Amino acid sequence: MYPRPGDLLTRILATGTFDLLHPGHIYFLTQARALGDELFVIVARDSNVTHKPKPVVPEEQRLEMVSALGIVDKALLGSEKDMFEPLKQIRPDIIALGYDQRFDAEILEKELDKRGLPANVVRVPLSKECPLCSTGAIIKEVLKRYG
Repeated sequence: MYPRPGDLLTRILATGTFDLLHPGHIYFLTQARALGDELFVIVARDSNVTHKPKPVVPEEQRLEMVSALGIVDKALLGSEKDMFEPLKQIRPDIIALGYDQRFDAEILEKELDKRGLPANVVRVPLSKECPLCSTGAIIKEVLKRYG
């Protein structure tokens, strides 16, 4: 278990693939960080990304990039077996979901309760507006220019 420096600190957890790190990711993590005192980030394993194209950037490199961000207190790779496994170590108070993440907040809260991991689930409502604020947009632009 990750030590908790004080009982009054609010621990936030954000998760994602974080492929081709871009301003939309920074916006999401900044909004998540604003919800509390410590920001933990779980970076999706390559093998677990099944709802969209596989990441371009390998998981260890994506972890390194997210870990280097000043707003992130601790980043780690997710579990390949059980997405709730790292939560047992982190014990977040709040889980921040991105506006486009596929989780249902109510169902996730119920599943967390069943597992003895009570946490509030909060959805960050908006993404940063910019022309290249998504991995898909970046890939399309690269293909347009160089493809």
